[in-house]
Amino acid sequence: MSRLPLLPRCACGRTPLGAVDPTLSATFDLAELRRDKPQEECGVMGIYNNPDASNLVYLGLYALQHRGQEGAGIVSYDGDEFYAERQPGLVPDIFNQQRLDGLKGNCAVGHNRYSTAGGGGLRNVQPLVARVGRSTLAMSHNGNLTNADELRQNLQDEGAIFQSTMDSEVVMHLVSRSREESLARRVIDALVQVKGGFSLVFMSEEGLIAVRDPHGFRPLSIGKLGDGWAVASETCAFDLIGAEYVRDVAPGEMVTIGPDGLTSCSPFGIDPGAFCVFEYVYFARVDSVINGHTVWTVRKNQGRQLAKEQPADADIVIPVPDSGVATAMGYAEGLGVPYELGLIRNHYVGRTFIEPQSSIRHFGVKIKLNPVREVIEGKRVVVVDDSIVRGTTSRKIVDLVRRAGAREVHMRIGSPPIVSPCFYGIDTPTREELIGSSKEIEEIRQYLDADSLGYLSAEGLVASSPAKSTYCTACFTRDYPVNVTFDRPKQPKLF
Repeated sequence: MSRLPLLPRCACGRTPLGAVDPTLSATFDLAELRRDKPQEECGVMGIYNNPDASNLVYLGLYALQHRGQEGAGIVSYDGDEFYAERQPGLVPDIFNQQRLDGLKGNCAVGHNRYSTAGGGGLRNVQPLVARVGRSTLAMSHNGNLTNADELRQNLQDEGAIFQSTMDSEVVMHLVSRSREESLARRVIDALVQVKGGFSLVFMSEEGLIAVRDPHGFRPLSIGKLGDGWAVASETCAFDLIGAEYVRDVAPGEMVTIGPDGLTSCSPFGIDPGAFCVFEYVYFARVDSVINGHTVWTVRKNQGRQLAKEQPADADIVIPVPDSGVATAMGYAEGLGVPYELGLIRNHYVGRTFIEPQSSIRHFGVKIKLNPVREVIEGKRVVVVDDSIVRGTTSRKIVDLVRRAGAREVHMRIGSPPIVSPCFYGIDTPTREELIGSSKEIEEIRQYLDADSLGYLSAEGLVASSPAKSTYCTACFTRDYPVNVTFDRPKQPKLF
């Protein structure tokens, strides 16, 4: 775990006036606060037929940074050679102009990575690159393969040598071992063997292949950029590079982009789909368009529905920023009470701090969120958040609002209680760690020390989301579209 440097000392060796002696400090890791929310999945990006392909992918990954902060990579192709740059860290810290200039060509793919514990390191940063038959193939993956352990063991028994610990590498081995003639047929042959969630972008000498699993768990969109094409996890990446959003890749669809343009097929059969509804609740950026609707509009609809189901006698409504903002605005509109910014978020918070003193209560939450006393004091306050996972952060937020002078604190949550983990590409805690899996709502309210607590129902969540889609709500209902093993000792690795 990285640490900040100790405070500088004056010539006499004493700590500077007003500073806290670092010898009395303890290392404070914000990872615990991060674990009190479901964690990111990954972001994928591809550009075809543009001389600035690697620069455009870089910008797209920058827009998709919220989907993964463990590492990032770009692989490009200039008609003769493939070029790769992959490192742990954030997009702007990895890529500079010199590195981008080295990523030559008019075709490129990129990846933002989030991994579970133990799954980090350079060898696990994507895109993966391998020789497949007569082709070189680069691949970026968002999702999780629920049968990857079994497939990996079978491949190893047959002599396959894995270079990483990623389940994503299973796909590359399956593609390589396929006896189909064309690369597209090889990809299909590989993917019919896997289960779970995947949104994949492949790049070869022939162009790009974008493919989504039959259930459509994870998002994937197509954009037009002049005479070229773009694919990305979210449309906010298109906005940054000036690409026109065309449509989403359909569940089970494989899109091939090459010199002849864009072609499409659905090789995995027709499925009603099971798009992850949590993308609307928390993960996707509010300016992205998914299933024809902006996430902002959907979250406001969820807030209005929450106000119908869980009203409160209150003076103001405040969000837990940033993911709770749109839901709180919808809730305030539905309730007919003022919306205020009562909690201010520090957007420049890293993951590790030197805590000044153990006696400072809730240091991590305070350094991330700070209440505005003038807005809150003497008021009956509704605090709107997108979800509750363990409940530890929500409890501290309630305490912060009370200490800022709130007369009453009512918590409203824009999703149902999370009662079970996700196995299709979101990192959630084990079932035992989820407060909603073991406690009734009244017990959770008492734990939070809130005056009242109300969740949006699963039915209300689906009803306030775009009607033309069907959704995976497994984390709220335990109704899994693809069978999983429930007694696994830890979460599967996510890529």
